[in-house]
Amino acid sequence: MPSAIALIHTDDATEKSPGCTSMKLSKDICNTIGGSGDHVRPTTRKIVCFSDFDGTIFLQDTGHVLFDGHGCGTETRKMLSRQIKSGERPFKEVFAEMWGSLNIPLDQAFEVMKTSLRIDPGFQTFHHFCIDNNLPFHVLSAGLEPVLRRVLYHYLGEKESARIDVIANYGDIKPDGSYWKPVWRHDCDFGHDKGLSIAEHRDSAPIGASNPLIVFIGDGISDLPAARHADVLFARKGLYLERYCLENKIAFIPFETFGDIQMQIEKIMVDDHEKTGGYGLPLLFNPSAHSWRLFSNKTAVPLYDTVIPTEEPMLWVEDFAQHNTEDVAAVAAQA
Repeated sequence: MPSAIALIHTDDATEKSPGCTSMKLSKDICNTIGGSGDHVRPTTRKIVCFSDFDGTIFLQDTGHVLFDGHGCGTETRKMLSRQIKSGERPFKEVFAEMWGSLNIPLDQAFEVMKTSLRIDPGFQTFHHFCIDNNLPFHVLSAGLEPVLRRVLYHYLGEKESARIDVIANYGDIKPDGSYWKPVWRHDCDFGHDKGLSIAEHRDSAPIGASNPLIVFIGDGISDLPAARHADVLFARKGLYLERYCLENKIAFIPFETFGDIQMQIEKIMVDDHEKTGGYGLPLLFNPSAHSWRLFSNKTAVPLYDTVIPTEEPMLWVEDFAQHNTEDVAAVAAQA
């Protein structure tokens, strides 16, 4: 039996949808299912978006901006980053050293970030699109929650930033800035297991006729755990996550701005509506991520009638580098 398709192949990822960059769904897309294009949501399926922060929503890294100017300095920061990538030292140990090198009050640090950070040019429009079409948006970050909150408040304003759920590590910061210490959310390699945060959200969804479609958007090494839990994976072009996906044949959609992501999600919404009517499994789904429903509730009957067969199995990140296709095959065999 052929495996179940989980996501768009990398060689198809550059196909553009007929969407637009406006806040509402484009008129062409809404005409596909009928409607004015203003308030029509072309699928009843719940779509939930999760996104990394540093290097994804913002083109710079909030920590790097502070470390380079008010902490360990650029050269030491780069040396410490190399130690993480080479496996010489664990992420949390190095990360704590970087944050511990700071000696600047949070308010003053924020003033530095205001002049140094640049938001993705398509993000605010994409966030409006999510709000207008009732797509929950969550930030998943290995950074510090109080820093991220301040940045979002400044760039998006009180009302819009309050619509974003920030899930990150905590921070113990003295008022005079002489002490910065990460407080880890999870007991894991990155302090915050983004994959666990997505899994917790998926586990909280009621088992029924319609399963949510999980979107993850990222760029770097700390995003690898989240990739295995996403149905649709977006990786910023030219950065670590894209290279990892290409080297390990992991299905993903490359993007340059959030405008690209919006066009793809508009197309996914229409395709899912046409093929599934919003019921059962999403048209694009990650079998490993959805298999929990099969085993967590023996009375539930999983709906696999929306699976599209393909000759090539799709691979997902398993334990950072090991690919496990047995889960995919086991779930597909239930069809």
